[in-house]
Amino acid sequence: MEPLMTTPVGRRAVLASACGIACAAALSGCAGYGPGRPRAVPPPPPGTPLAAVADVPVGGGVILADRDTVVTQPVEGEFRAFSATCTHEGCLVATVTDTINCTCHGSTYAVADGSVVAGPAPSPLAERAVMVTDGTVVSA
Repeated sequence: MEPLMTTPVGRRAVLASACGIACAAALSGCAGYGPGRPRAVPPPPPGTPLAAVADVPVGGGVILADRDTVVTQPVEGEFRAFSATCTHEGCLVATVTDTINCTCHGSTYAVADGSVVAGPAPSPLAERAVMVTDGTVVSA
């Protein structure tokens, strides 16, 4: 059996490796949380029930995460729907008050038209066609 050949490791190589590991660890902190990219969720097909009219507050709305949809009622009797995926980093919007709110990075959207009110979002939420049938908001 032949003896194993070893090469001595210098101080410079050890320091370079340590710096590389430290840089990789620091850069991993720059990665975003959550899904990070828009989710490929198609809009609900026409005729899909979304929410009871009584469940959608005037001046607010409801989030239907499983359908990637936010249904809003900006004024009494007027219903709108938008994609629930934030246009900034693809997170699901989290709450609806007088605005539609993404808590990942602070983007907010108007309940009336899905336009950006504040935050880093580059564009409005995609609108979805809806209509009211027998007291239920359905996709159109």
